[in-house]
Amino acid sequence: MLMYVVRRLLQAVPVVIGTTFLIYFMVFSMPGDPILAMFGDKTPSPAVYDALAAQYHLDQPFIVQYGLYMKDLFTGNLGTTFSGEDVGTVLARTFPVTLKLAAMAIAFEFITAVVLGLFAGLRKGKLFDNITLVIGLILMSVPIFVLCFIAQYFVAIKWGWASPTVGADTSFANMLLPAIVLALSLFTTSMRLMRGTVIDTRSRDWVRTAYAKGLPARRVIPVHVLRNSLIPVVTNSAANFGVLMVGATVTEGIFNVPGVGNTLYQAIIRGEGPTVVSFVTVMVLAYVAINILVDLLYAVLDPRIRYA
Repeated sequence: MLMYVVRRLLQAVPVVIGTTFLIYFMVFSMPGDPILAMFGDKTPSPAVYDALAAQYHLDQPFIVQYGLYMKDLFTGNLGTTFSGEDVGTVLARTFPVTLKLAAMAIAFEFITAVVLGLFAGLRKGKLFDNITLVIGLILMSVPIFVLCFIAQYFVAIKWGWASPTVGADTSFANMLLPAIVLALSLFTTSMRLMRGTVIDTRSRDWVRTAYAKGLPARRVIPVHVLRNSLIPVVTNSAANFGVLMVGATVTEGIFNVPGVGNTLYQAIIRGEGPTVVSFVTVMVLAYVAINILVDLLYAVLDPRIRYA
């Protein structure tokens, strides 16, 4: 297993390098001047402009800027924002908030998908199965920003069950509503995967043998059906977790969550290449680590899986 983990970590090296190169190139190619954007409607003097360009290496060609950034990255220096704040400090402040939001959303998504998918698979073609299909299709077709505004208006403003915005208070109760909204926007795929896998697993020989041996359904379903049906759902939830880590920008913006999404969006608008690349690099490393953990979890769910 140790060699498997080492190989996966080595495979992550070209992924990180390729990702940082592409992101840095896209930010470098964006129209506009980031230095002028720092001053808004004011115009800096030529001396100030040249000093800032030299400070952030904006007077160098793209490949030189990228090389200098990678040199700093491998020495643990993530750079500084155009406002003079250390990128590592910004990450330390915003990353735990997004991580907490993503973890809450994935927990709700996973539990809801497993429970509803299991019962839908056990009741294939019946009323409950059809209802979950319709609800899933509706939630999948509604854009995330529409779900956010609906939840914000009805749940928070009209009914007063939650706070309409998060702000500086990132407690569990205050972040519950955006986490549930994110979970509802993602759970349909996992729920249908769970349903299909349950239906397929119930037709397997070992399940029929278990029933033939006289085992009750309360033993067969959790041990033989549920456990062997979780692998595709776990895989999809892990992918969703990676998506949430970098893709919850809209939800964080609507609910005013002080996380990575909001900060990353502002950095893109200002053309802060090092800040954007540093954030994306950390997200990629987190995504790779999550996928390695999920791969190792397969052996727990299915004892037939072994890592040489």
